[in-house]
Amino acid sequence: MLIFGFAGFSGSGKTTLLEKLIPLFVAKGLKIALIKHAHHDFDVDQPGKDSYRHRAAGVTEVLVTSSRRWALVHELRGESEPGLEQHIARLAPCDLVLVEGFKREAIPKLEVHRLATGKPLLFPEDPHIVAVAADTPLLTNLPQLDINQPQTVADFILRYLEIA
Repeated sequence: MLIFGFAGFSGSGKTTLLEKLIPLFVAKGLKIALIKHAHHDFDVDQPGKDSYRHRAAGVTEVLVTSSRRWALVHELRGESEPGLEQHIARLAPCDLVLVEGFKREAIPKLEVHRLATGKPLLFPEDPHIVAVAADTPLLTNLPQLDINQPQTVADFILRYLEIA
C-alpha cells in the first residue's frame, strides 16, 4: 500500500481537492482508501438509533452493517488516540491510502495552501512536504501546483509515487 498525505490549515481546500482527485485516481484503476483526522469530536451515528444507544450503554465497538456498506465505530473510553500506522493496519488492502490531516506524520505529503486563510506555510518546517498546491505563486524550491488544476496535481502524485 502506498501512502500520500494532504496537509494544510482548516479552510485551505484539502477536502475539496481530494474530492476532485479521488475520481481521477479511481479512473486509473486504483483502489483508494482515505483516512481523515478530525480535530474535534465527531459522530457517524444518530441519537436514538439502536447502535447509538448501544454505544451510550457502554460498548467499546459497534459495527453497523447493511447490504450497501458497513461502519465500525470504536469508542476510545480513556484509551490514547491510535497513531496513523495503527489506523492504516485496520484498512482492507488497497493501492493507495490518502491521508487528510496528520500534519506531523512522517509521510510524503502535499501542502494545500490558500493565501486567503492568512495562515503560514507548513513546508519550511516539514521535510516530508514534497510539493505545494496553492492558489497563488509562492517562494519555494518545492514543486508548485495550481490547486485549481486537479489533473495536474493527480499526475504529480502518481509520478511521485511511481504509479504513472
